[in-house]
Amino acid sequence: MIGLLVTTGLRAFVFQPFKVPSGSMQNTLQVHDKIVALRVIDFERGDIVVFQDANRWLGPPREPGLVRRGLEFVGVLPNSAEGHLVKRVIGMPGDRVSCCDDQDRMTVNGYALDESAYLFTDDSGMVKPAEVPFEVVVPAGHMFVLGDHRNASGDSRCHLRDVSLQGGPAGAPAFIPLDSVVGTVTLIMAPLDRIQRLQTPEAFAHVPEPVDPAPDEAEIVRVGEGC
Repeated sequence: MIGLLVTTGLRAFVFQPFKVPSGSMQNTLQVHDKIVALRVIDFERGDIVVFQDANRWLGPPREPGLVRRGLEFVGVLPNSAEGHLVKRVIGMPGDRVSCCDDQDRMTVNGYALDESAYLFTDDSGMVKPAEVPFEVVVPAGHMFVLGDHRNASGDSRCHLRDVSLQGGPAGAPAFIPLDSVVGTVTLIMAPLDRIQRLQTPEAFAHVPEPVDPAPDEAEIVRVGEGC
């Protein structure tokens, strides 16, 4: 009984396990990988995070069954009322995120990212950072997130023309509230041949801080048609 209480407490306040549901983060995360989201550390640009679907990217929530509701109540399973997604943080509040420059690179505050360490690659080569050009400024209290497999990820790029049910400017649902983050993904814990620690990519080490304060509302400077 004590062991269950300790485990429940750790999951509620220290870490939360999740199972990767899709290929949007390949090849960094594979479908069905079991990952750990650590609640007690801050996240930064480049980190992978699990967050609640506050902007309803996944559509209306589904009502959980009785057993799942009980497991959610004690913290063994995440709250299914919100749904959860896993993506990489590209922009923090005030950051100007743009794609692509004349060398097909994503830029953050004018700094070109070398994303080759994590963008999806197969026999046909590496996916582009983005197929559709855009430039945005991330509003206060929010972040801009992308999947590593850009061709298979319904991420911030795909919501830059959405209108929020709560009002606000077009494109507001593309930006994820910071307080919806469950935790930073620090570990792949299963299957056995996939166990590894995850760290912030070196590509983000030299991104400068934004010059101006973060705006209160999202700024969509430009965005093409599609995702």
